[in-house]
Amino acid sequence: MPFLFFVEFFLSQELDIVGFWKGIFANGAAGGFAADLLISSAIFWIYLGVNREPGMWRYVALKLTLGLSCALPYYLYVKASEQETISVIT
Repeated sequence: MPFLFFVEFFLSQELDIVGFWKGIFANGAAGGFAADLLISSAIFWIYLGVNREPGMWRYVALKLTLGLSCALPYYLYVKASEQETISVIT
């Protein structure tokens, strides 16, 4: 879903990165959401790196293309599937 908003913006504004950054901090409400997302994304990436998660680049790629709302649930799904597999084996 977030990707649709980005596509709409860049289709109407072309590749205006400065305008994009101004837009995400256009007011307090937008800035709050943007700061929350940027902090959450940074923590997720740090967590992946510190824990040396296998295939971490697929989660980074998902975050950069579709967003944290896709990358984080996918990561949690993969981890839950791994736990389930371990439980079945033991």
